[in-house]
Amino acid sequence: MSVEQTSLQERLLGLVQRFRQRHILVIGDSIADQFIHGAISRVSREAPVFIIRHEQTDTVPGGAANCAMNLASLGARVSLVSVAGDDEAGRAMIEKLSSAGVDCSGLITSNAIRTTTKVRILAGQLHSSRQQVIRIDYEGQPLDDPEARARLRDSVREHSQTADAVVISDYNYGVADVDLATFARDAAVARKIPVLADSRFHLSNFAGFTSGTPNQDEVEQLLGKQFTELDQLEAESEELRSRLGYRALLVTRGSQGMMLLEDGAAPVHLDAVGAHEPVDVTGAGDTVIAAYTLALATGSSFRDAARLANYAGGLVVMKRGTASVTSEELRSSLLQSS
Repeated sequence: MSVEQTSLQERLLGLVQRFRQRHILVIGDSIADQFIHGAISRVSREAPVFIIRHEQTDTVPGGAANCAMNLASLGARVSLVSVAGDDEAGRAMIEKLSSAGVDCSGLITSNAIRTTTKVRILAGQLHSSRQQVIRIDYEGQPLDDPEARARLRDSVREHSQTADAVVISDYNYGVADVDLATFARDAAVARKIPVLADSRFHLSNFAGFTSGTPNQDEVEQLLGKQFTELDQLEAESEELRSRLGYRALLVTRGSQGMMLLEDGAAPVHLDAVGAHEPVDVTGAGDTVIAAYTLALATGSSFRDAARLANYAGGLVVMKRGTASVTSEELRSSLLQSS
């Protein structure tokens, strides 16, 4: 290993070591990711479909809640501002969050809200691995209660006063609307802390943030173009970064790694870490923005933050289901790099 590589490794390890000193505020759409496991027993006589014998059901935090879980797993102190229904899925999700040490005092629960739930059915023969065969989505209603909206705003105001960074995790279910996101952004800017956006469809609604972490598909959908040439992707993504007023834009590209666009600097391309054939990409973007945000909260450069996010993303895609990465796993991956 060269002196330069050793210096980089030590620098990144030092950032991970300081994760535990940071408080991160996550605002956005929490989702209950439910995984139903079963064995294929026979073909139904009622229709040409398999009958699956139920084995177990696991409910884990997804969406903004998964971002919070990853931050907690990496060692940060985390506050989550979100909503959930007072239903079985919501209670299971909150129990997992609380067990992981996430502060859920800003998470509103209500009988008038249905927890957004994504049910994945994984099935296979008795002694074979389970594969996803279908997904069923139960989507929550838009949050239109003025009192609940006021409570979310109050929670953002309270928790942003001690936060070292703020993450907006928008899955298009309405929690992080323009008003709340703007309020959170202004609170973060006033305290000169990083504020980052991860939006499935509406990144253009979150202008003036420190950075964002879209994947290439999201960039293409936002711009209404598909890119076959790398230089075209670079130019259009840089134009998007400038238009949004971001200091940096981190574009994730799956097996092709990541591309970092930073104001005043040439594009940086990071090769994917680890295996190029992922086991499961569910929730990988939540892991990426968690590691990226935590690094920036410690005072990291955008480039080093992107490198850490790249390692974290490479680890989580090798896990099945909605998963998180621990600081120990991240340190181990960094130590094994050469």
